[in-house]
Amino acid sequence: MLGVSPPRACRPAAGCVRRITRRDALDCKQRKGVKLNTTKHRHSGTRRRPITRPIAAAALGATLLTGCQQANQSLFIGDMSSAYNREIWWMSVWAIVLSIIIFVGVSYALFYTVQKFREDRHDAPPAQFHGNNRLEVILVAVPVIIVFGLSILTVRSMAILNPTPEQATKIDVLGKQFWWNFAYPETTSDAGGVVTNGNEMIMPTKQPVALTITSGDVIHGFWAPNIGGQRAAMPAVQKTWQVDTERPGAYQGNCSQLCGASHANMRYKVVALDQERYDATLAAMKAYRAPEPAPGSAEARGYALFMQGKSSTGAVSCAACHRVQGTPAGGVAGPDLSFFGTRRTLGAGMWEAMTDKKWEDPKAAKQLSDWLKNSPRVKPGSLMPTYDGSEYRNTKGELVKGGTLTDAEIDDIAAYLRSLQLPEEADYWRGSPVIGAGATGGNQ
Repeated sequence: MLGVSPPRACRPAAGCVRRITRRDALDCKQRKGVKLNTTKHRHSGTRRRPITRPIAAAALGATLLTGCQQANQSLFIGDMSSAYNREIWWMSVWAIVLSIIIFVGVSYALFYTVQKFREDRHDAPPAQFHGNNRLEVILVAVPVIIVFGLSILTVRSMAILNPTPEQATKIDVLGKQFWWNFAYPETTSDAGGVVTNGNEMIMPTKQPVALTITSGDVIHGFWAPNIGGQRAAMPAVQKTWQVDTERPGAYQGNCSQLCGASHANMRYKVVALDQERYDATLAAMKAYRAPEPAPGSAEARGYALFMQGKSSTGAVSCAACHRVQGTPAGGVAGPDLSFFGTRRTLGAGMWEAMTDKKWEDPKAAKQLSDWLKNSPRVKPGSLMPTYDGSEYRNTKGELVKGGTLTDAEIDDIAAYLRSLQLPEEADYWRGSPVIGAGATGGNQ
């Protein structure tokens, strides 16, 4: 085109002769916008991206994601303390070994064939093996035998794991957006009703535990990898299967089915106790009645607000949605709060109070206060009413305006919740190691 000079890098300097190499020509074509669409051009004319960049980006992303977690407890699907996991592992070993044998065999056959029948070594057309009955039988029989063997192993494991023994400890699991409730159907509270606990499941060690799971709204997934496999929690459907562990301790559990805005925040703890401690804890839960607050105390003021709310400011009562054993509070829309003062988790495991001070710890107390004021702000999708006057969505999905409570009144409710504790000897967290915990400790 007239009036347009070629790129500077493509012209030799005045007064000298410069040899234009093939790479220079390709670079010039790229600068002019010429499309290079062949593999030869791509490898010759473009600069390869250093492999360290994507690796560094992936490492940075993993670091950032890790920093977003409030709890630092790892999950391990290969925990051999669980008989369930041991059975799955040994079944998987056969599949892994067969996969390696198949990979090595196919790779050897491929490279052997490529080398032996290279085009530069043979001028004649290759011989055809169509109609070779022996070869065709081998090609069909070997995969059939492998699949048949794996099927036998799978059926055997299912026959061992799916039935639940009659003597198994029974626990009912209810999943809702976005929390869990655990009930012990064989233990009736002296105050009335079945013993239940919100977001923290207590189970015995060294024996099977039969979990019967269902959902109150959408499909959830119950999965604590250290104690067994995962199962879907579906509305109007009850599924029972067994989990177990031989090692006492606190294990992490998560929802494994995408269920809404706070799916990643739908967590729970499994605290496994030896049989003697488990029996003692369950007996204390059975006999438990919420303590009666001293007149004029912060707990007494919090109790009144918990049960009645504050009609003058539109603040609804907590008892409408939550149950506290031994009190008139019998709500089922939210988790059971009977033993909240003993629990170490808040917001279905979003926050943890792992120090000896529990919810008296300043950081944990701040988290509890923020949660009571406006839980939808700190946990998206939470259906709990707000108490700072902001709007929230109720159980019908309607946007409504919340009531208001002063900071002092919020502190009174928090004081009442902290008073809901099991006896010290029945504190299931006492002495229970947190399995897979990070090195940070304390409040995560």
